[in-house]
Amino acid sequence: MISFKGAHYPKSVILYAVYFYVRYGVSYRDLEEIMAERGVAVDHATLNRWVEKYAGAIADEAHRRKGPTCRSWRMDETYIKLKGKWTYLYRAVDKLGNTLDFMLSERRDEAAATAFFAKAIGNNGWPEKVVIDKSGSNAVGLFNMNCLLAMNSWCWLIDVPQVKYLNNIIEQDHRFIKRITRPMQTFKSLNSAAATLAGIEVAHMIRKGQFDRSGLSGFAQFAELAG
Repeated sequence: MISFKGAHYPKSVILYAVYFYVRYGVSYRDLEEIMAERGVAVDHATLNRWVEKYAGAIADEAHRRKGPTCRSWRMDETYIKLKGKWTYLYRAVDKLGNTLDFMLSERRDEAAATAFFAKAIGNNGWPEKVVIDKSGSNAVGLFNMNCLLAMNSWCWLIDVPQVKYLNNIIEQDHRFIKRITRPMQTFKSLNSAAATLAGIEVAHMIRKGQFDRSGLSGFAQFAELAG
């Protein structure tokens, strides 16, 4: 359960603000105005702190609670602007489009790709197949994962097709993330960007029905993840 101890606002108010921000793509100043119209006086800096503090923790809980996923993956990265420079959001979905994992990185190289695959496998188990584009760093990252399997005498390795048209599903999936981040302008820090993107990913997972809670509204599912 995520602790809200010491917060000066009710838990429901905080969660409403965080969910609204990561689900609908508004600026903090717009959200400040929206909250004021609902009788809650809170400044945009406080809203920013709420997202940074709680969105990542809710995403961690979402990883633990999401439904089963397939062992055939699609992986790609998309671009996110941080302090005027491009950073890289590594993402993976299964063949049905269910979100598997995500990671923000300042670099797009072998180390980042390897770290992402290690994280995704740690959260989801080993895949049978990972479809990627022609990225050399992603191919090497998966080669490193296969080396781990070989060193542990596993009888199979991850199949790694590099076929662009097979990756259309994740390229389409990027669009929701980009649509939400567009009104947010440039992120000011890596921690802020990572927390916000984690919250956006959770809202997207809720839209896709990954928590088997179809009888609840999106906000109710988001609040349930907070405990």
